[in-house]
Amino acid sequence: MAEQHQFQAEVSRLLDIVANALYSDKDIFLRELISNASDACDRLRYAALTDKKIAKDVPEKFELRLISDSDARTLKLIDNGIGMNKEEMIDNLGTIAHSGTAKLVEEIGKAKKDKKEDALNLIGKFGVGFYSAFMVADKVEVSSRKAGDDKAWLWVSDGRGAYTIDETLKDNAGTEITLHLKEDEGFYLLEERLRQIVKKYSDHIDFPIYFGEEDDAEPINTASALWIRPKNDITEEQYAEFYRGVSGAGGFDKPWSTMHWRAEGALEYTCLLYIPDMKPFDLYDPKRQHSVRLYVKRVYITDSIEGLVPPFLRFLRGVVDSEDLPLNISREMLQNNPVVAKISSGLTRRVLDELRKKAEDDPKGFEDFWAMFGPVIKEGLYDAHQYRADLNKVVRFYSSKADGLTSLDDYISRMPEGQKHIYYISGPDVETLRNSPQLEGYNAKGIEVLFMADTIDEFWLPVAYDYEQKTFKSITRGSADELAEIETPAEKGKKGKKKSAAADKEKLKTEMEPVIAKLKEILDGDVKDVRLSDRLTESPVCLVAQDSDVDMHMERMLKKNQGYEELAKRVLEINPGHPVIKELKKLVANDKANDILSDTAWLLLDQARIIEGDPLPNPAEFARRMSRLMEQGMLLKA
Repeated sequence: MAEQHQFQAEVSRLLDIVANALYSDKDIFLRELISNASDACDRLRYAALTDKKIAKDVPEKFELRLISDSDARTLKLIDNGIGMNKEEMIDNLGTIAHSGTAKLVEEIGKAKKDKKEDALNLIGKFGVGFYSAFMVADKVEVSSRKAGDDKAWLWVSDGRGAYTIDETLKDNAGTEITLHLKEDEGFYLLEERLRQIVKKYSDHIDFPIYFGEEDDAEPINTASALWIRPKNDITEEQYAEFYRGVSGAGGFDKPWSTMHWRAEGALEYTCLLYIPDMKPFDLYDPKRQHSVRLYVKRVYITDSIEGLVPPFLRFLRGVVDSEDLPLNISREMLQNNPVVAKISSGLTRRVLDELRKKAEDDPKGFEDFWAMFGPVIKEGLYDAHQYRADLNKVVRFYSSKADGLTSLDDYISRMPEGQKHIYYISGPDVETLRNSPQLEGYNAKGIEVLFMADTIDEFWLPVAYDYEQKTFKSITRGSADELAEIETPAEKGKKGKKKSAAADKEKLKTEMEPVIAKLKEILDGDVKDVRLSDRLTESPVCLVAQDSDVDMHMERMLKKNQGYEELAKRVLEINPGHPVIKELKKLVANDKANDILSDTAWLLLDQARIIEGDPLPNPAEFARRMSRLMEQGMLLKA
């Protein structure tokens, strides 16, 4: 008696969307099914090396076979791979065990609603390629026997919310998928049409694909691994189609970059790697692994080995084929294998060198890549010190001077004489940083400041410390005394003027001492210190952290994500040249203006907090103070 099961809720929704969506290229259903069948053969080939119990089920030759029946209106795809047992059928065909299921349903639904046909080419991206069969079939049967098992199972569904599983008979291990084609999909029974689809999408599959049941038939695909072919013999479209196969990318997606090389010498291995042109939705999922498949002498081993690709390159897709690893190596032994470690090192440096060249040769195009994967690349500066020198040549930043992204080398080349630090400012986004008051003095001096707007910046900067003997220094921490030591081109050779400026600064400091003392008195307990600013030229005030304190943006981030109790007290810097501060100086000299002085002091502090994005401790009091000062101003004018 066949058991009936309901699809996982999201699978049911997905099937409805897929089956009824106006899909831009239905042919990809065959690509998806062939890709799954190829994987099944790969897995049996590998499993047989480590599990002698299934040796009896390993065929003399792995193959895939397409059989069409015009009378029955069925198309079959048969493989002699590893097969599935009952539990695996439920897991693989009735459930999408992936955190991205809801996301996929949402994106496909939106694409359908917006009538964006290309946007519907998402099927393979989330590991649900099998369900594309329901675009052309109103009923799907899957008969399978797992290698090493005696029982075979039959899965049947019309894609409308339920499926059945029953025991069946099958002579050999593998899977047979039977598609009962819809009325208007009869052309998928034509041999010539099937040959064209296989040639276009699956020519690179490493197993022969036959049409018909004849034993002496010729394969309809090339049946050789694409990565072992000479680069000159591979077309751009073949590279792109292989990318769609190994990455699960649907439709006509193309990789942002393709890297194909063979390493020879002490170690021999071949790499065919891709960088996607879209950011994976789960790029920052802690459980996410890379999707680079490891082969040994063209035998598939695994696609989830730790240590082959560093975490900061986890967006890579493709294959690595080693000539030096033993075929019967277990996946556990691979984890700490020195050959894998050496391949990883060579692969990583090669990819970083390719990225460096891309950044130099096509800066505009590189901006697209950096927008998607820049924060991930910068993770390597924090936790992969062995690649830091290579990464420093790749990483890019927006800055206060550069048009577009800039490199660390370009930044250093523009540094004026006397500059000892690589200055940066961190914050939530580039636009906010461009308007930071702490930038004013540096802009006036023509000193470039890098914008650090990624969360990871707060972690790698303290670890990296310096580059080319230039230390990284935040412009929102400590004093900005060093600004006076850096000479602009206009200041060069004017020693007397520099000495005069120093004298004027001392005089101003003495004159402003009463103002600073009064502000400290009023704001006692809310600021750590009050001092004259070397970095302000237009704004009246700003907040900075002391050298010994955590940088302000970092502390706000820690409070938000890790429950810091409260922010540390900051230093309030004042601009003695600003009209408000000049008026404040007059108020200090007038003992009768204490109320106005107090309101002004608190409003200046709140203004500095607002600019930094900090919440006001008492918004109602802020509003009352603002109203009182506005009233005073109106009375004076009257």
